[in-house]
Amino acid sequence: MSGFNKVVTSYEEALAGFTDNMTVMVGGFGLCGIPEGLIEQVNKLGATGLTAISNNAGVDGFGLGKWLEKRQISTMIGSYVGENELFEKLLLSGEMEVILTPQGTLAEKIRAGGAGIPAFFTATGFGTQVADGKETREIDGRNYVLEPSLTADFALVKAWKADTMGNLIFRKTAMNFNPMMATAGKITVAEVEEIVEPGELDPNYIHTPGIYVQRVIKGEFEKRIEQRTVKS
Repeated sequence: MSGFNKVVTSYEEALAGFTDNMTVMVGGFGLCGIPEGLIEQVNKLGATGLTAISNNAGVDGFGLGKWLEKRQISTMIGSYVGENELFEKLLLSGEMEVILTPQGTLAEKIRAGGAGIPAFFTATGFGTQVADGKETREIDGRNYVLEPSLTADFALVKAWKADTMGNLIFRKTAMNFNPMMATAGKITVAEVEEIVEPGELDPNYIHTPGIYVQRVIKGEFEKRIEQRTVKS
């Protein structure tokens, strides 16, 4: 890359260095705000033994559902089995290790990882299987569980706009897990709808500073609707 220009023009460049047995974070909630092209490129690469950190695993045949079909994920860290029947099957059969994590705890584990905080105490999960094998502590009369933070070799995120220096703006509910994951990857790749020149983004509205982002690629998005609901 030349200077501060983070833009790459192919998905091969975007995921250069991505190999088997890596830990990868994937932004999105359901099918909202997922980096569709980057997910497809990992599917084409055929990388296996992956530890995937994502709120859920898409739906059957789309999003991370494609990785499940090719058995690319060995361990899934997420909070929702969701609409994916194959995810449920792999979980119940034990074919894939699944570490179900309370949704708010998952978000904070990622945020803490990006902030350089190794662990934190939370009351969520105390007295349940979530706390098994973890340190607990009573603080001011309330019991807490020590949760380790999360980081990844690659963080794949989807943003609305980026400038060539990697500053990112997310749009509406596509904020979900994307901003925190963007800070927690050793290599963060942002797939975006629009790329502009430096200075064109209002600095007051930048959600992720470019210092966290190593690569930016302009994507094409199908934007499927997970559950279509209309008024009768």
